[in-house]
Amino acid sequence: MENQNITLRIRKDILCKAKHLAIERRTSLSALLAQTLEELVTQEDAYDLARRKHIILLKHGFDLDTGGQLPSLREELHDR
Repeated sequence: MENQNITLRIRKDILCKAKHLAIERRTSLSALLAQTLEELVTQEDAYDLARRKHIILLKHGFDLDTGGQLPSLREELHDR
């Protein structure tokens, strides 16, 4: 996979903390940022896929084995 360099503008205090975090994880700042962005994109892709699958399910409906008929009226179910 081809990589591309980018330039970031980030607050100095955040950059300092991020550098320390990268050191604690025994990696470079570049690798830490790349990994974090990859995780974010992967999560977003998984969410989008699940969303599309569920929209298809909702459009087709569910078979509740009722033959398309309601066995009881709402009022009957909630009689006290």
